[in-house]
Amino acid sequence: MSRISSVFAACLLAGSATLCAMPALAAPADAGAPAVQACWVRAMPGNLPSSAYFDVQNPARKALKLVGVDSPAFGMAMMHRSSSEGGVARMMMVDSVDIPAGGKLSFAPGGYHVMLEEAKQPLAVGATVPLTLQFDGHAPITASCVVRPAAARAAH
Repeated sequence: MSRISSVFAACLLAGSATLCAMPALAAPADAGAPAVQACWVRAMPGNLPSSAYFDVQNPARKALKLVGVDSPAFGMAMMHRSSSEGGVARMMMVDSVDIPAGGKLSFAPGGYHVMLEEAKQPLAVGATVPLTLQFDGHAPITASCVVRPAAARAAH
């Protein structure tokens, strides 16, 4: 009976060690946080609406949904998409944007962008503005966006 107790105790101990190691083995397949890069904001005169542009990298193995944006430097921030059909330019507000698995999505002039309205202070070229991106199922990310001249077309 002593030998049976010893074997039982050894099995119990081995089973416990295996269970303790399982959380490490069961790490999510989508490990990898999104990253926001090359963020910039267009300086506009007076209190005219401005826009923000950036790249979002998604290293995860599943698509990521950007569901909102916010900046304490502005009273309002909205995601838009510009397009051109038959020589007519259009801009539409969008509620969410999908960033593909293992991919990148660019918010750039002529495409997706963040419309920023009601600046709380004038924008100075060279200054930075915080922009917080909100994702479905992931923690928000705040980027520091450089203010560029109104004529800027891309991040430098």
